[in-house]
Amino acid sequence: MNPLKEDVYQTPCGTIHYWVSILSLDAITLVFLPGLTADHRLFDKQIEHFGRKYNIVVWDAPGHATSWPFQFDFDLFDKAKWLNEILEREKIVKPVIVGQSMGGYVGQAFAQLYPDQLKGFISIDSAPLQRKYVTAAELWLLKRMEPVYAHYPWKLLLKSGTDGVATSDYGRNLMREMMLVYDGNQKRYAQIAGHGFRILAAAIEKNFPYEIKCPALLICGTQDHAGSCIRYNKAWHRDTQIPLQWIEGAGHNSNTDKPELINALIEEFLTNI
Repeated sequence: MNPLKEDVYQTPCGTIHYWVSILSLDAITLVFLPGLTADHRLFDKQIEHFGRKYNIVVWDAPGHATSWPFQFDFDLFDKAKWLNEILEREKIVKPVIVGQSMGGYVGQAFAQLYPDQLKGFISIDSAPLQRKYVTAAELWLLKRMEPVYAHYPWKLLLKSGTDGVATSDYGRNLMREMMLVYDGNQKRYAQIAGHGFRILAAAIEKNFPYEIKCPALLICGTQDHAGSCIRYNKAWHRDTQIPLQWIEGAGHNSNTDKPELINALIEEFLTNI
């Protein structure tokens, strides 16, 4: 495996840090997009597994971890555009986006803007961006989460944030490490989460079709209790016929709870596209 090389990409709002390994420009590139408040380490087990066979790109999303300082005046489509600019800069032509939670939303915004560029799309514990799936109450809440995160006792937030997203010791310990980046700066953590939920609500309200035109796979943990992920995935699969794989016993970060199983599913998907 080529070691991942850290690089930076300048945007008008701040600097994005990303990691890349290119084996061959003709090879498929796995583009790993972590969820809200997580960072590039979320996909360590996937990068370890796939780094010998495929090109890899993974980032700390804008405002997250090393991609800081960052102004919070961008939307989901800005993230997709910056991602596209990074892929163009690296001369990547066969991207397969693997997006966990918020990363899956970025992937759908990317598919909306660049419908013919994706080679594949894998959603891990994410949900559809179409307006029809989300209730008015859910949208209302999404826009008002920042004060909740700002005023919640940090120790309790740390506990609920780690226990709530993973069922395995590895998954919980990793999420705890990623949350501890913001230890002593709860305001920043609340800003990241609050802004993320607001731009998600704004993207849903745009009422775009968000059609996935490339081969796709939905993955969801049976113990995923983040929001209404299970309900969303059932409806997403029913309406689109995109294959849906349930990960028994896994939480919201199912790729950290059952990495071998997720890696096998990704491997199978890649051989069939």
